[in-house]
Amino acid sequence: MAAAEPRVAVTAPPGYTALAVKFGARQRSSHCLLVKEHRVREGPGDTHPPHRTLFVLNVPPYCGPEALSRLFACCGAVQSVDLRDKPGPGEKAEKGTSKFFTDRTATGFRVAYVVFRKPAGVQAAKALSQEGPLLISTESHPVKTGISKWIARYADSVVDREELKAEVDAYMQDYDKKVAEEEAKAAKEEGVPDEEGWVKVTRKGRKPGLPRTEAANLRVLEREKRKRARKELLNFYAWQHRETKREHIAQLRKKFEEDKQRIALMRAQRKFRPY
Repeated sequence: MAAAEPRVAVTAPPGYTALAVKFGARQRSSHCLLVKEHRVREGPGDTHPPHRTLFVLNVPPYCGPEALSRLFACCGAVQSVDLRDKPGPGEKAEKGTSKFFTDRTATGFRVAYVVFRKPAGVQAAKALSQEGPLLISTESHPVKTGISKWIARYADSVVDREELKAEVDAYMQDYDKKVAEEEAKAAKEEGVPDEEGWVKVTRKGRKPGLPRTEAANLRVLEREKRKRARKELLNFYAWQHRETKREHIAQLRKKFEEDKQRIALMRAQRKFRPY
């Protein structure tokens, strides 16, 4: 009869509960997830509502949203799983997330916000600390690692031209529609005073103002730096020019004094010699 796996007691920080997880059934050592109820003041459009959100720390890189959803599915219906590099305020998720233009893939340990449909799911998840380690990768839902993971990632990185073109065309259509709506709104409000009697004046030209991007800001800073360095160089040359003129004037004055002394000496030595 196989011996039972020894349970190692893990001391969690105050306010957190330690949950033991294992990557697979063959893995001997377990990993600890630190969980607690996410308590924040609920605001409009908050994607992490209190009493229904479980805050999870120390999430390993190989544990994705699908794996976390399966881990806590036994506690209740999971509404959403939000994985992040670091904790932060809940933001409204953007609609129509691009398949091609996405953020970089995180490689380190992350944090997660698991939102249940009912508040009982949070308490049930915290009670999992009394049970054995949870399995992230199972036979029915394996998590790819090693060479299979890299092959799948490479296959996903191959871009379908038609699909990419369709997404870019759709984005440009939405952008043109948004610009047209803003121009129509600005034209409608042009010359119309507001409640206090102020009239909004807009500037139009051949080169309209473009939004500042990070690259544009860097170019402006670099241009200002070069201008400041050029100004300092010009000031240095002007200072050098002033010093040269000052030294030249001092030499002329010194020579003038020497000439005066020489003339005075010649006058003193002059004698009347009629014969």
